[in-house]
Amino acid sequence: MKDLCACLVPLLKSPLGAPEASKVFLSLGQAVFEDNMLGKKVSYIGLRLLEPACPVNKEWTCITAKEQAMHIVQLLCEKSVPDLSTPDKETELFEASTFVFIFYLLGVVLRNAGEVVGSDELTMSRALKMIITHAEMRKTKSGNFSNPELLPHCDILRTLLQVVGTSSSSKIQQLASTALVEVAESISGKEGCGRATEKDIEVLLEALKLPSAMSRDSALQALLRLADVLPNINDDLDLGLQIAQRVWVVNFDEDENIRQIAEILREKLKLKEPYEDLCLPLIDDVIHPEKTVRKAAAKALERTISCHPEFITTTIQQLKEKYEEKLFMPPPILDSFGRQVGEPPLDEWEARSGVALALEKISPLLPADQIEELFSFYVPHALGDRSAEVRTHMRDAALATVTAHGKENVSILLPVFENCLSNAPDTASFDAVRQSIVILMGSLAKHLDKDNPKIKPIVAQLIGALSTPSQEVQEAVANCLPPLVPGIKQNAPELVQKLLHLLLESDNYGERRGAAYGLAGLVRGLGITALKQLEIMSTLEQAVKDKKNPRRKEGALFAYEMLCTMLGKLFEPYVVHILPHLLLCFGDNSPYVRQAADDTAKAVMSMLTAHGVKLVLPSLLRGLEEDSWRTKTGAVELLGAMAFCAPKQLSACLPSIVPKISEVLTDSHAKVQKAGGQALKQIGKVIRNPEIQAIVPVLLDALQEPGKKTLLCLQCLLETKFVHFIDAPSLALIMPVVERAFLDRNTETRKMAAQIIGNMYSLTDQKDLDPYIEKVIPGLKQSLLDPVPEVRTVSSRALGAMVKGMGGAKFDELLNWLMETLKCEQSSVDRSGAAQGLSEVIGGLGVQELHRLMPGIIQTAERNDIPSHVRDGYIMLYIYLPVVFEKDFLQYIGPIIPSILKALADESEYVRDTALRAGQRMINLYADTAIELLLPELERGLFDDNWRIRYSSVQLLGDLLYKISGVSGKMSTETAHDDDNFGTESSQKVILKALGRERRDRVLAGLYMGRSDTALLVRQSALHVWKIIVAHTPMTLREILPTLFSLLLGCLASTSHDKRQVAARTLGDLVKKLGERVLPEIIPILEKGLDSDRADQRQGVCIGLSEIMKATSREHVSVYADSLVPTVRRALTDELPEVREAAAETFDNLHSNIGQRALDEILPVLLKQLDDDEFAESALDGLKQVMTVKSRVVLPYLVPQLTAPPVNTRALSFLSSVAGDALTKHLSKILPALLSALSCKMDTPEEAQEIEYCRTVVLSVTDDVGVRTVMQELLSASQSPTASECWSAVAILHTFCEKTSADYADYLPQLFRGLIGLFTNSSEKVLHAAWDCLNAVTKKIDVTEMFQHIADVRQAVRYAMSDYKGKELPGFSLPKKGIAPVLPIFREGILNGSQEMKAQAADGLGELINITSAEALKPSVVNITGPLIRILGDRFSWQVKVAVLETLTLLLAKVGVQLKPFLPQLQTTFLKALNDPQRPVRLKSASALGKLTVIHTRVDPLFTELHSAVKNASDQSVRDTMLQALRFCISGAGEKMSDASRKAIMATLVVLLGNQEDSTRTVASGCVGSLCKILPPEELTELMIQQLLDTAESGIDWTLRHGRGQALAVALKEAAPKVWTPTFQPDIIKCLSGLIDSDKVPLCQSGLRGLGYALLHQSMSSELSPELVSLLIKGLKKDSNDVKLIVTQVTCLIASSKTPLPMPVIKILIPALVMGTKEKNSMVKSSSEYAIISVLKLREGDALLKQILAELDAGMHDSLSDVVTKSLNKLCKQPEPSLDEIDDTILK
Repeated sequence: MKDLCACLVPLLKSPLGAPEASKVFLSLGQAVFEDNMLGKKVSYIGLRLLEPACPVNKEWTCITAKEQAMHIVQLLCEKSVPDLSTPDKETELFEASTFVFIFYLLGVVLRNAGEVVGSDELTMSRALKMIITHAEMRKTKSGNFSNPELLPHCDILRTLLQVVGTSSSSKIQQLASTALVEVAESISGKEGCGRATEKDIEVLLEALKLPSAMSRDSALQALLRLADVLPNINDDLDLGLQIAQRVWVVNFDEDENIRQIAEILREKLKLKEPYEDLCLPLIDDVIHPEKTVRKAAAKALERTISCHPEFITTTIQQLKEKYEEKLFMPPPILDSFGRQVGEPPLDEWEARSGVALALEKISPLLPADQIEELFSFYVPHALGDRSAEVRTHMRDAALATVTAHGKENVSILLPVFENCLSNAPDTASFDAVRQSIVILMGSLAKHLDKDNPKIKPIVAQLIGALSTPSQEVQEAVANCLPPLVPGIKQNAPELVQKLLHLLLESDNYGERRGAAYGLAGLVRGLGITALKQLEIMSTLEQAVKDKKNPRRKEGALFAYEMLCTMLGKLFEPYVVHILPHLLLCFGDNSPYVRQAADDTAKAVMSMLTAHGVKLVLPSLLRGLEEDSWRTKTGAVELLGAMAFCAPKQLSACLPSIVPKISEVLTDSHAKVQKAGGQALKQIGKVIRNPEIQAIVPVLLDALQEPGKKTLLCLQCLLETKFVHFIDAPSLALIMPVVERAFLDRNTETRKMAAQIIGNMYSLTDQKDLDPYIEKVIPGLKQSLLDPVPEVRTVSSRALGAMVKGMGGAKFDELLNWLMETLKCEQSSVDRSGAAQGLSEVIGGLGVQELHRLMPGIIQTAERNDIPSHVRDGYIMLYIYLPVVFEKDFLQYIGPIIPSILKALADESEYVRDTALRAGQRMINLYADTAIELLLPELERGLFDDNWRIRYSSVQLLGDLLYKISGVSGKMSTETAHDDDNFGTESSQKVILKALGRERRDRVLAGLYMGRSDTALLVRQSALHVWKIIVAHTPMTLREILPTLFSLLLGCLASTSHDKRQVAARTLGDLVKKLGERVLPEIIPILEKGLDSDRADQRQGVCIGLSEIMKATSREHVSVYADSLVPTVRRALTDELPEVREAAAETFDNLHSNIGQRALDEILPVLLKQLDDDEFAESALDGLKQVMTVKSRVVLPYLVPQLTAPPVNTRALSFLSSVAGDALTKHLSKILPALLSALSCKMDTPEEAQEIEYCRTVVLSVTDDVGVRTVMQELLSASQSPTASECWSAVAILHTFCEKTSADYADYLPQLFRGLIGLFTNSSEKVLHAAWDCLNAVTKKIDVTEMFQHIADVRQAVRYAMSDYKGKELPGFSLPKKGIAPVLPIFREGILNGSQEMKAQAADGLGELINITSAEALKPSVVNITGPLIRILGDRFSWQVKVAVLETLTLLLAKVGVQLKPFLPQLQTTFLKALNDPQRPVRLKSASALGKLTVIHTRVDPLFTELHSAVKNASDQSVRDTMLQALRFCISGAGEKMSDASRKAIMATLVVLLGNQEDSTRTVASGCVGSLCKILPPEELTELMIQQLLDTAESGIDWTLRHGRGQALAVALKEAAPKVWTPTFQPDIIKCLSGLIDSDKVPLCQSGLRGLGYALLHQSMSSELSPELVSLLIKGLKKDSNDVKLIVTQVTCLIASSKTPLPMPVIKILIPALVMGTKEKNSMVKSSSEYAIISVLKLREGDALLKQILAELDAGMHDSLSDVVTKSLNKLCKQPEPSLDEIDDTILK
């Protein structure tokens, strides 16, 4: 067809052939269309448009050709091209042969920029879309109708290239480019495609020479598609070489996009370096008419020669020859009159320009021997070319040669230049040569020394050349000047001033521009500091501010422009200073100034660095906020000029600029709006992406009118097919439109915005998109939460594309937001969007991120402690992640199915719906590939305990079976009978093949059991699936019966009530359907099931038998009893407990049916098996299980046999645990048996196990009667004198009290009394057992009730101590145990009891401390001390404080060192108590403080404080207690006191010895006496002489004598070894004698006390002095009874030692004491009697009595005998009273 049309169409232009050709054309057109009318339309309209050289039927010329063309194109387009706006509309491609015919019509429409249709963009775009659509046709096996080889590719390519190159519409250009690429794809040689011919390739290669960059780009894209079919030089030398030539040339194209694509193509074609054969062909390209080709070819030639340097000489020669050839112009032909005939010959300057370009590029490669020869070509010949452009390029080539080789060839070249200048004709035509030579000399001069005299003249010539009105000359001069400045540095300021004058004052534009160039060159040479040093900037600033002279302004702007250009980044610091002037100049009245400002702005922006942009941008943006429209306009224009920044800076600043400019578009001032539009257009002009360049007007419209044009712009963007990277300027225009679109209410707009964002990230550089992320993400977030699912889908994909394109590091906040939204409670739409977005984001991050996150997602979805909405969010991920990852998600199907099934059971309906969708998604995606993963989970779900999971599993299993079998599950299955079926044999076979028989049987068995489910929905769903899948129910049941029974037995044994019920119903259903005849079949199967290896099946057998017995009459059971009894017996001894438990239920049913026979035939056998090691364990558990269900019947049968010796405690323990209340009746028999058995096992290896058995028995008792029995029996047994029995009782009691859940609070008093009573036991084992039991009891007491038992414990302790003779109770003195069991009780009383209770608790605790050893107390010290200190610190009654202080004192006395950590708190507390208003509190604290000082290390502060308190106390009673505390502290830690403290205290105390207050004097004397113990000898001697021994009556007040006497007595008591020395003895005796003889009773008493302590000391160290004893007896002769009483007390004291007194002493004492027994005063009499008992040791026997009776005279003999008989014998039998304390200096 294409060949036919190719022949026919040209004939239409022939006047001869057109009539016939037109007929054939019409017939051909109608033949290729199925629709005759359409064929006729296309044929006639096509013929008319082709303009044949013959008339066309007039009927077809009634309307214009334009209208006809537009109509037919629209019609054809609607039939074949899908419309995005109406996706449901059906379209169909024309066949290839039909489209060939259509193309010739389309070609006419498209040619000449659509001239036929008036360049109508819509019609042209439709035509191009048709070509694109039909280019996508591919050959198929079914026929040749869509074979792309049939299309006229060569003609199509030419047409499309013409459209691309000539169309003025960017959109049409872009469409044509896309069509070109698609056509190339159709001949790429791929599957279904044609193969490009040589002509096709040549068309595309020729297009690479076209001037249009778009054409070259499109052709290159097309060639890239053909890379696999392009021949190389080995396949086709000529074509391969031509391809290589064109590819290498286009590799150096001036367009960056084209270069990038060319580079890709070159790599695909493996053209690593140019062929050597390319040198000559490239010269043809060098002289090509197109400038682009010439430039690229020059670079390609340079690359080729660099690879093949041997061709350089030849190439230069050929280039010079080409130059000469193209320089020649034939003389014009003149007629006879001298007039020119015809057109004048054309000057081929382009070719010569190409030669110059090539010479410039290869100049670095020139060999040394070519330099001079080449310059003989340049000077003056080439530099004087008639074409100005050629001269410029030749000058550039010569400059490049000088730059590359000048240094080595200065001596050669400089004379050439000088010679030429000196010999040059002084004509205007030679000026150009002269200027070029001057520039060359300037360039060469930089290689001269700076002192060379030739430099100045050269510079002068260069400065002169600046006046040349040629930018190239001026620029070249400016570049020559900087290296020469060091040689003319002295003249530089003068030159600068000269140039500034020219710049600002000259009338000549060229001179001013040249001066600007020269100034910039000089500054560059002098350095940036010259701007300030030479006042250049200040001069320019004055000029630019000159409002009167625009010329000066313009000149200053020229200077700024050139300084920016020449100095680059160095000038950047000054940019900020010139910006305000630029802003003003943009609004200047002079157009020249405005143009200069515009040029300066471009120069400024092009040299800015990133830092410069940061400096400039804020001030420009602030300019937009000014009120002045001129300032605004200037700022906008400057912002627009930023489009000329370097690409890197441009991408950084545009995101800030474009939005601001867009705001300006709505400014109230028209000029500001206009400037904004112009600025946006400037940005649009620097867009390098051809596709975006094509739609820049649309983008600008959308920015200017967002409300109206945004949707159209988005559609345009979506329709654009991008083949190039999107650059920063493109993004700057696109992104504001997209951001605005996200704010639109229209769903379609937001959807398109998200689509564009998604596409963008695969086409842009990451760093260009970075600035827009923060602005785009909020819109995407909002779209993710859109109610429309399509918007959410597109938005999520966009997010995924963003993350994939830019990496996940920048999206941490987004990820957090997605995770939070995933868990939001408000809306399931939000959760769905978040799940979809998160899935796509994870997809963007890659499979590794999926592997990292999935375990956490699965774990969270399975958790029970999360809210429903959170679970819903996580389950939603299962809907979207599989779609994103597809096969990579396969491995997670198994792990996630359980969480889906679990969610299907959620209470919230929305969670269940989500989970069901997730499950269906799994099945839809993976039904074919993941059956092995899906089915096991769904099978498990069928038997889940939760009915919702069973229901969902049935649904999902149904979906899976429908998917596998290909049937629809949507049909209705409501029929009258449950066994009506709709399945087919074929679907059954498909399922069988897919699943295998075993798995199919399991699935169908599960479904059948689902029909009997407890939940209605499950039954209905299972029945529905069964009916659709199964073809014949009875037949299928027979096939699956073994598997069904296997499942039934497992379910019957399940712990789940629902499963058991389902299995029982199913079993009942089978029995019901099959009738009684099934029993003989089922029972043997069940019996056989006991042989199964599976425990659940054996368990199921028992349950199945139970179900059958329940459903069957007694008669039927009796019939099978002979086989049922052994079965049950065997099951009761099964190895697994689950089976035995089920067998017990069966036994229960059997007993209900056959009664006593079940007991008689089963229990004896089990009891017998207890003695068989092999069966003992299982038999025992079997009995236990039977007991569980029939304890009241079985227990009386078993107890007598188990309690008979030897006692089977193991069996008792097992059976008791399940006996329940029935056990209580038998406790009186069981407990003694247990005690007996445990006693026998005491101290044996079996002891622990035996205790365990006993524990199990007693813990089975929970009723009140049983608890009472246990308590009474065990407490009674614990009092047994036999240690083993006692221990056994306590051990069992311990385990009962510790573990029982029964309440035994009523028995706590008996427990305390019984257990604490055992604390005196002599058996260590019993002690430990009792202690442990007490500990267990107290631990069970509620904390709030503990203090209620304080009295009980105290009473129990007293009871225990009443019969115990020791001081410390053994039970409380166990090491590391101590009082720990009862301490919490007292502690609770102290902390939380009432005031009275606190006192009792403290007293009780003190009692405990008294009877506990110090070692045993250590672990409890902290627990005791803390609460006591706390109580003392609070405001409680004095009785409480006294009790607490007493306890602390006892504790300090016992374990003082252990209390060191509490030392500061205790000291503070005791000192505070010393000031208490209550005397008892003060006295107790004084005593406690004395004990505390024993463990004190630094006592001086304490003594100092007490000393101060004594001196400063205003209350006498407080002072007295302070003194007592001081005395106790001296006794406890006086030796630690410093000398200074001791002396200060002594001084105070000595003064107080004569105090008038008796109590103060007495206590102070006690302190002085105590101090004697620690005084150094000198101080002691001084004290004794000056104070204590000075008690004479003369001149001393009796109170002072009294105080000194008391102090002496205390000194003899406390420090007798130091005081009772030979030095002081006589004086002491004299002093004491004087005191005793005194008439004052207090003095006499103090003397007797001192004498008593002296005698006591004598009795311990030596023999008693009779003299002193006689002195003692004197006291009995005193009248005062108090004195007499003291004498008897002293006698008891000295007689208290175990050694009897010497007989002489006894002889002195007894008569006096016997006389004392006759005193009237009862106290004296009683005391005398006790004294006699002590002296004669009557409690130990009467030996001394007999001895003294023998020594006494008769009268005294009788008197003593009489006293002994009457009184003393009785007194001896009474408890011995404690000794009276004779020291009265201690306050009571």
